[in-house]
Amino acid sequence: MIIILALTILVLLITLANVLFWPAVRSAPAALLPMVSVLIPARNEEANLPECLRSLSMQGEVIGEILVYDDHSTDGTRSVIEAARNANSRIALVQQQELEIGWTGKNFACAKLADAARFPYILFIDADARLQPGAIDSMLQEMRRRRLELLSCWPGLKTETFWERLLMPMLNFVVFSIYPGPLALFFSYQSLALAHGACLMFERQSYLEVGGHRMVHDQIFEDTRLAQLWRQLGRRALCLDGQRVVRVRMYENLSGIWQGFLKNFYPAFQRRYNFWIFLLFHLLVVLGPFFMLAVGGMESILGAGAIIGSRLLLAIRFNQPWTLVFLHPLAEIMMLALGLNSWWRCRSGRGVNWKDRTYHTNELP
Repeated sequence: MIIILALTILVLLITLANVLFWPAVRSAPAALLPMVSVLIPARNEEANLPECLRSLSMQGEVIGEILVYDDHSTDGTRSVIEAARNANSRIALVQQQELEIGWTGKNFACAKLADAARFPYILFIDADARLQPGAIDSMLQEMRRRRLELLSCWPGLKTETFWERLLMPMLNFVVFSIYPGPLALFFSYQSLALAHGACLMFERQSYLEVGGHRMVHDQIFEDTRLAQLWRQLGRRALCLDGQRVVRVRMYENLSGIWQGFLKNFYPAFQRRYNFWIFLLFHLLVVLGPFFMLAVGGMESILGAGAIIGSRLLLAIRFNQPWTLVFLHPLAEIMMLALGLNSWWRCRSGRGVNWKDRTYHTNELP
């Protein structure tokens, strides 16, 4: 139990370091900046696209074009794009093509969007992303100030239902309880790479030289893979706290949350043993102290307190409801079940489903 207690305290310290020292994208005054191509892959996004495009209308003249790829949608996505195009000459519909064998749908759409882009910087955003006023100016200035070729902004998470408020903060906890964000500012190790696919800005020439989404054409967990490859190739990539510049409501109900993370959980790991170490760590260290409370002991009280403290710190940093933090054991059990389900679907060959497509991920080495 002493070892588990020590690890819970380590989790608390890493979380505290991220809360205090992981930098946010700073608001920037207007300046003469290069133009940006905003690129939006969209598959069945009729409900999300109008608000996304509206948020882009508040970005000013820095946007040279807004390109949307309708990825064979079966709802009214194309009609939304065409109506927006009629109202705004900067919006264009990129001609859809048949998905090539070996590609995931989003990566294929992103590659086609990048091929059509014309301006020095390209910004990929998801249709559920909402950029705040001046967001692109701030991102560009961070890119130039830090001499970056890839900047990802970790978005603020908008949550409305009980299940969103219970489970979505686990995304931040899983990442920022073990990822030492401030170190990524000073060290270029591939292991310190992080990205969120809802908001990725590239220097276009660097993207083309490296190969962009073609390098990760078959990856489901493509965003952090791109950041890892950028760093592996000696190029500057960084993920910053972007909740002040971009917000997303990733999923709206329990089914959406389950399916959304099911597709990413097991494929997020490059080695099978890393996946099992992660599950074992969460079972023993992050969940274990709460079960040990039943038999008492100061170590279990301190361990559970350290985990709850970490959750509270992140709730404060990311402006999330703090009351459901105390249901952490329930959220943790559901996360472990989700991980096992993701592993089984990949291991059994059933694959994972997303946007009416099934992806068969090879077993990890």
